[in-house]
Amino acid sequence: MTAATLALEASTSALILIDVQERFLSAVPAIAADQYCGRNCRLLLEAAQLLQIPRLITEQYPKGLGATLPYLSDVAPEVPRLAKMHFSCADEPAVQQAIDQLGRRHIVICGIEAHVCVLTTVADLLQRGYHVVVAGDAIASRNPDHVTMATAAMRDLGALILPCETIVMRWKRRAGDALFKSLSQLIR
Repeated sequence: MTAATLALEASTSALILIDVQERFLSAVPAIAADQYCGRNCRLLLEAAQLLQIPRLITEQYPKGLGATLPYLSDVAPEVPRLAKMHFSCADEPAVQQAIDQLGRRHIVICGIEAHVCVLTTVADLLQRGYHVVVAGDAIASRNPDHVTMATAAMRDLGALILPCETIVMRWKRRAGDALFKSLSQLIR
């Protein structure tokens, strides 16, 4: 882990929500709005909006797998939905171009599936010199064991794995103002 990775700042961060789509809901129940992954993905989308952090949303083969779940797209209607066929966001030219255009070096990742699209994206972004933070409580897979293995692999590759609340408070940096109060209400 590098000092730059630990220096997670709102002004240098972007958020990518990976593939939380309609067709995955029955296979990955953790992405439902009332489950841990779904709640935390929404928390990150809303917190990033309040903190003016750029957000991207990817959709794996949306023609077959459907759109981003409505409870997420409803809180981020202006955020680009980037279709992809590659498992890694970094291998999809339009997505990688969108990431590069943000000009942010710290990329916070949430979404599914931890052991495929999330892991390959993290590996490829790290290889390209980005500092990657994975929201460990906002990723999921069909098999919970796959999340454990993927999280270990991402950490071994150099990603920082943090809870969403830590990420949000790291972005905010201080308490005592109206923005902090709004973020605190999201977390509750």
